[in-house]
Amino acid sequence: MRIAFRLVDVFTEEPLAGNQLCVFPEVPADLDAATMQALAREIGFSETTFVQEAAADRYRMRIFTPDEELPFAGHPTLGTAFVLVREGRVTTPSIQTTEAGEVPVEIDLDSGFGWMQQLPPVFGPIVEDRGLVASAIGLETQDLVDELPVRSVSTGLAHLMVPVRDEARLRRASRDGRQCLEVYQRTGAALYPFALRGDGDVVARMFDPLLGIGEDPATGSAAGPLGAYLASFGLAGLPGRAVVAQGEAVQRPSFLHVDVQGSHDAWRVRVGGGVRVVGDGAFEI
Repeated sequence: MRIAFRLVDVFTEEPLAGNQLCVFPEVPADLDAATMQALAREIGFSETTFVQEAAADRYRMRIFTPDEELPFAGHPTLGTAFVLVREGRVTTPSIQTTEAGEVPVEIDLDSGFGWMQQLPPVFGPIVEDRGLVASAIGLETQDLVDELPVRSVSTGLAHLMVPVRDEARLRRASRDGRQCLEVYQRTGAALYPFALRGDGDVVARMFDPLLGIGEDPATGSAAGPLGAYLASFGLAGLPGRAVVAQGEAVQRPSFLHVDVQGSHDAWRVRVGGGVRVVGDGAFEI
């Protein structure tokens, strides 16, 4: 069985930056989940996507990390849509279907940029054990912003919003795998510490508890929830638009554009960024 793939960098305007993605744009109907998981592990990127159907303005896909399947993820959404539009398999705008539901996606091939409208944000409970959270990212409780809660937000995949006092402290942060896993087991969310640099300007990092990633260079499924979180406090120029810088700590600088409109009862969240196709190939299995 020969299965073709594309290699894509997402949330960047330059190749060999942003978040890496492997896209299988057309998979055999009998390709089972175990083989998809093995292929994702073989590639070793944070996510790999498998397109099962694509026609007109709709496509359906599955998303795998090296360790497990995800119901939704941000950079796989933009990267896969870009590949499918570029190759004429779907039109734009289009509707992506995953386990989490339907997500509208728009691709501009000329500018190499895409937008996704994420699912309505769901705010989880406030985490009271701020000491554990701070320790999981190698900081102290006093390094977190007292006035802002630590809480999970999801637009398809939950992430724990962790407000850090400033960029210098965020740069000092380091992942403690055991405690990140403990936080995840308590909250069901990966840690997304962030710091504000000004209106429309945020810097963030994502520490993976168990998905075989370590630190993710660009997390679209977290940037959207972060936008809703900040909009609920009127921070960073939100509601409105902001750019979240991520990935510098792992030598993959990334820029995630976040657009939040609406109100507390009905935030409308879009996340966008640059996409570059950087390679292709095929597996023989």
